[in-house]
Amino acid sequence: MSRSTVESNYLMPDGTTIRIRPAQAEDLPGMEWDGEFSHFRKLYKQHFHNTRTGSTRMWVAETESGEIIGQVFLMLYSRQRELADGINRAYLFSFRLKPDYRNHGLGSFMLEFVETYLLSRGFKALRLNVALANDQARHMYEKHGFRVLGTEEGNWGYEDQFGHWQTVHEPAWRMVKYLKK
Repeated sequence: MSRSTVESNYLMPDGTTIRIRPAQAEDLPGMEWDGEFSHFRKLYKQHFHNTRTGSTRMWVAETESGEIIGQVFLMLYSRQRELADGINRAYLFSFRLKPDYRNHGLGSFMLEFVETYLLSRGFKALRLNVALANDQARHMYEKHGFRVLGTEEGNWGYEDQFGHWQTVHEPAWRMVKYLKK
């Protein structure tokens, strides 16, 4: 697999270089964004563990000074085969950029980076869910060729950093893009 499908650089309009690279264990605290996402600490750790088994990929976007300013996770295989079957279909999740880095083309670049990675592995479709209330993200995905399949109740849960079970109700649009070379 070529280096270009594993990591890449993006030049921001102000001349700053953002590096997109595979996440490493020492990046996990930086993904909490100064506490904003610390409740996902155990979840991020589990997803990182899944990168070692090959079922998940995680990338971070970092500044020249090493600050984590974005991330994107990709599930290649899931027990819910309609999300990711390990052969043809993958599931994109936990895709976020810090506000100061939005609307500069970086999100589009990262999405295209993930699609290139999937195409290099023979995948044909990319699935994702986006919150019904997140019109900006839905618009960005539609601009990049995703289409709405329907809605989803969006009920899920996770164990927070204190060991307490948290239940989330986040109604979402189910979206898909069929990848083309």
